[in-house]
Amino acid sequence: MAIVHYRASLPAQLQGEIGRLFGASQGGSASGQWSPRVDIHEEAGRFVILADIPGVDPQSIEIQMDKGVLSLKGERTAEAFAEGGQQTRSERVHGGFERRFALPDSADADAITASGRHGVLRIDIPKRADVAPRRIQVQ
Repeated sequence: MAIVHYRASLPAQLQGEIGRLFGASQGGSASGQWSPRVDIHEEAGRFVILADIPGVDPQSIEIQMDKGVLSLKGERTAEAFAEGGQQTRSERVHGGFERRFALPDSADADAITASGRHGVLRIDIPKRADVAPRRIQVQ
């Protein structure tokens, strides 16, 4: 599996730059769509996806496999503060997220496992046992 560096879409990049330029992180709320950062690496018998999901309960993340595409979907909720209090700065983004990964044919979709610990979601994707090509005799 080749390493592909994730890049946010151009509109999302522009929105982020404009927000930083005009100080959008001062006051207000940082809500909306966000995307967890991931590392993907390949080992001898499996692929491993590590996704940063601080503040998200790993049990609440929906992981689906459909037609060779692995999807992660979840939400980070905003903290509730005491009534009458005033938030003076909001930099931690909350809201829904979704990531999709096309898996190679060598991935065993039926044996995928996931676990979460210390704000990191780990998805183990075993590789199928190698099937030797066989020659078919034409009669």
